[in-house]
Amino acid sequence: MQAGSLRAGALVTPASLFVAAALLLPLGLLFRYSLNAFVPGQFMVEALTPANYIKFFTDPFYLAVLWRTVRIAALVTLICLLLGFPLAYVLARTQSRAKSLLIIAVVLPLFVGNAVRAAGWMVAFGAKGAVNAALLGLGLVARPIDIMFTETAVVVGITAVNLPFMVLSLQSVIEGIDRSVEEAAFNMGASPAAMLRHVLLPLAMPGILAGCILTFILGMNAYATPVLLGGPRFQTMGPLVYGQFIEQNNWPFGGAIAFILMGATLLLTTLSHILVQQRMRRG
Repeated sequence: MQAGSLRAGALVTPASLFVAAALLLPLGLLFRYSLNAFVPGQFMVEALTPANYIKFFTDPFYLAVLWRTVRIAALVTLICLLLGFPLAYVLARTQSRAKSLLIIAVVLPLFVGNAVRAAGWMVAFGAKGAVNAALLGLGLVARPIDIMFTETAVVVGITAVNLPFMVLSLQSVIEGIDRSVEEAAFNMGASPAAMLRHVLLPLAMPGILAGCILTFILGMNAYATPVLLGGPRFQTMGPLVYGQFIEQNNWPFGGAIAFILMGATLLLTTLSHILVQQRMRRG
């Protein structure tokens, strides 16, 4: 038993060291940069100052960008859960021979880059795009509506990117739930809504948590979709970090924003996980 554990540890050690080095060393270097001072014309001045973090949290503009990013990520997560749960349930319970094709259809969008998919939504949301053409054809609007460069367009685009992750997370967990449990609930007189609330959702909670956390993290760190569908004036944290590093050449402030984004993401996902776990224990 001990020899087997030692062999297993020896096998995972190289990969663990590589992941630690590839992840922790760049993060440590970036954090050190975030404590430096920025002087135009001198790029970066060695220092140990929290000025970049203070600048972020004392400027209403940057706080508004952070709040917008959190709001969009939370809304996308909720939409993905509402849309993805029924689809995941059908995939998990279907006995059709076409089940593999259905799973492939869910996974297939992941083979297309986010920028390409965002470009497709740009065509659909344009003044002469498919959405406006359909609305005009049905007589629902008198003239094309502005969809591009709005928060709605960004939410739709990020939802389309993240939905497969939610579906796959839920489908794998629902498949592990014995169907006889659902049948027992129906035999005891439970309605479909009661079965869903008291049986299926509690048992599927690990998949719901995993899917929500993954979707929220991807939404918080989205870059291509907000840039292409939101336009240059629509700022979220991802494009803001890119702008500081590439356009403003302000690496210290860019590093601070990156760490604030990472910290906010970890904090919110941890708090939501704790709250859900506490509610499950009380239930």
